[in-house]
Amino acid sequence: MGIGTLALLSLLPIAVVGLFLVVLRWPASRAMPLSYGVAAALALWVWQVPVAQVAAASLRGLIITGMLLYIIFGAILLLNTLSESGALRSIRQGFTNITPDRRIQVIVIAWLFGSFIEGSAGFGTPAAVAVPLLVGLGFPAMAAVVAGMIIQSTPVSFGAVGTPILLGVNTGLSSDEVRAFAQQTGFADWHSFLAFIGAKVALLHAVTGTLVPLFVVTLMTRFFGPNRSLAEGLRVWPFALFAACAMTVPYVLVARLLGPEFPSLIGSLTALAIVVTAAKRGFLMPPPSEVWQFGPRQQWNPEWNGTLEIEDGDHSRGRMSLGLAWTPYVVVALLLVLTRVRRFGIGDWLRQWVIEFNDLLGTGISEKVEILYLPGTVFILVTLITCALHRMRFAAYRAAWKKSSRTLVGASLALVFTVPMVQVFINSGGGAAGYERMPIALAEGVALLAGSAWPIFAPFIGGFGAFVAGSNTVSNMMFALFQFGVGERIGVDPTWMVALQAVGGAAGNIICVHNVVAASAVVGLVGKEGAVIRKTLLPFVYYALLPGALGYAIVWRTQAGLVNAGSLIAVAIVAAATWLIVRQSKPTR
Repeated sequence: MGIGTLALLSLLPIAVVGLFLVVLRWPASRAMPLSYGVAAALALWVWQVPVAQVAAASLRGLIITGMLLYIIFGAILLLNTLSESGALRSIRQGFTNITPDRRIQVIVIAWLFGSFIEGSAGFGTPAAVAVPLLVGLGFPAMAAVVAGMIIQSTPVSFGAVGTPILLGVNTGLSSDEVRAFAQQTGFADWHSFLAFIGAKVALLHAVTGTLVPLFVVTLMTRFFGPNRSLAEGLRVWPFALFAACAMTVPYVLVARLLGPEFPSLIGSLTALAIVVTAAKRGFLMPPPSEVWQFGPRQQWNPEWNGTLEIEDGDHSRGRMSLGLAWTPYVVVALLLVLTRVRRFGIGDWLRQWVIEFNDLLGTGISEKVEILYLPGTVFILVTLITCALHRMRFAAYRAAWKKSSRTLVGASLALVFTVPMVQVFINSGGGAAGYERMPIALAEGVALLAGSAWPIFAPFIGGFGAFVAGSNTVSNMMFALFQFGVGERIGVDPTWMVALQAVGGAAGNIICVHNVVAASAVVGLVGKEGAVIRKTLLPFVYYALLPGALGYAIVWRTQAGLVNAGSLIAVAIVAAATWLIVRQSKPTR
């Protein structure tokens, strides 16, 4: 069977998701079983993968689903505990004291705080922390999920203390050919070679990420504002760009000076200190007369609402101090950092407590559950600390558990099919037909069509990998060596192709199905996953296209000059953004 035909067949499970989930607006609980069925049928009858391998991949998907549900439950429980203790009321008032403007609040919480959580924990944890916090502050559930998905872009390649580079790219490039290339280019130390690629990744992210906070704000005002206005979001462009640069500038410096572990972590922490201080002093803030709010709750589209109900807790007690109210989130952040930074050794000890599922059904497919290392354990531990710290009554803590359990139930069905579909798709190699596994077959088909224009398409392949796998790390494992090889075949610097892969893999998190399902589940927005993806599709295209254009301009600059197809696309994107800001951000008279 030809490469083109295999590529088209490989696309079918994803096309099913696009058609039924996004276009026809089916809930994930109905669309994903169809996608799983198509992937399994292709694996069995076209790729001729043994039944045991498909079953083992499905079992691995169910194990991963259990881990995701555990994380989701912990995140919901933390929010409900803060609600019952009265802390959420103080946090809400604290943000109102800085500014009641929802545009500024979403930048601080989603972009800055979310990036910090991504840098420390990764693996979708920002959605589990920042999204319910936004709902607790009075944001519509869908607006919170959309914001939480869009910011899972710039910080992702250096999330979980650099895991997508240190594990994903590292594993993906583990071949003698690449190691020989690294030594020939002056990198005798392999870690230095990974840091060299990481610096390129950071540069591409920094340029592209400059518009991410503005995307978050404008989509919020356009889709969820009382006037459905793009202009109302664009009017805070000075603050949005300031908040972006406050994060991306130290982010690039850290990537160049310290390596891939800390760009997102230190960049976001630095930006939080700068931006919150500036906001308190009114720097670049909208005037009080232009404060933006959502419309009255009774006027919200029912599609925006989740089942997570946030009510203020014990009113008999006085208002809690802001420091005490924020302490649980500070503890979460500290525990995530302490357990993820390897030099502390705590994470290595926690990872020894593992439940292993080795050689499932005799296929070689394995999975392990590091129960104490999962973020869900951190969340549950912090709820116990919060219970004591905030002097909660046992009845209130028990109520938080009951509410969280009810919210979790609706998420289960969609994830039960979503993650197994991904695992069948990824584990489709080694069949009797002798074809490459489906992700590689699809990538080879695109590469054949793209030719020398491949740098523009490279981030989209990385994004596709994250879209199906739900992980920048897994996408890099699947495609890093493939991207390196394509770079060599077309005669350009292959390390730039790997960098474009890593950036695209981060971008794919914006629309990744099981991340959307998981984030939606945290706030009880089950069945609206397609609506979320429709709203985040444009930011994904932007986040894959601009780095691809920049990559093309860089790798072909010696042959084609500075003015080439890539630089023209990049200039066009920047010009369009500038035109929108200038034209739409002017107050109406």
